[in-house]
Amino acid sequence: KEEKEEKKEGGAPPAGEKLAKEGKKTKEGAPPAGEKRAKEGKKTKEGGAPPAGEKPEKEGKGKPPAPVVPRLLRRYRDEVVPKMIQRFGYSSVQAVPKITKIVINSGVSRGEDSEKRLATVLKDMTLIAGQRPVPTKAKRSVAGFRVREGDRVGAKVTLRRARMYEFLDRTIAVAIPRVRDFRGLDPDAFDGCGNYNFGVSEQTVFPEVDIDTAEHFFGMDITIVTTAQTNEEGRALLEFFGVPFRQN
Repeated sequence: KEEKEEKKEGGAPPAGEKLAKEGKKTKEGAPPAGEKRAKEGKKTKEGGAPPAGEKPEKEGKGKPPAPVVPRLLRRYRDEVVPKMIQRFGYSSVQAVPKITKIVINSGVSRGEDSEKRLATVLKDMTLIAGQRPVPTKAKRSVAGFRVREGDRVGAKVTLRRARMYEFLDRTIAVAIPRVRDFRGLDPDAFDGCGNYNFGVSEQTVFPEVDIDTAEHFFGMDITIVTTAQTNEEGRALLEFFGVPFRQN
């Protein structure tokens, strides 16, 4: 009994303190449990890890900008399609004619400076179309024109999708009104299948080409290819786009 009383004289610590002492296996000054877990979870470099639920973004790589829809494409969807359905009574939107591609072609006369002229054609057509043209080659030899098979005799470029609509928009709104004494395009220049052909006498009608720095002047043939089945449908389609036809 005396021994038990001597042990009790010092006073036993409270139950909470006893458990705390037994659980202390770290060195002096150990951080609280929450801070310890935070340090263990830090495997990133200095600068701090991103919050939970947020993925780290790579430097310089954000979301790509949304593609810009050409003005004529929006016009086709909002205005041209309803007008074509009202006039011709199509049963489906997919049956409405549309423009599939635009082909720009230019020839170069043979001579001593034909290669220089061809270089000018390639450079200016690139500025006008926004796409590198392809040189065209002669398929057969013609002695009267001093042309041999395989000679480069011109250049062409085919535009589709957004570039096609942008080029047509610039042609209608800017280039054609700059033609001297312009009174409208020929309404009968269709090929019977809804495709339209017209020419431009000089490349300087496009504002991309500076007339003061142009080395040579050349004309271009422009073909608008559509899915129309008849000339009447093709003419109506281009009229709704704003192509200025001559009034007979």
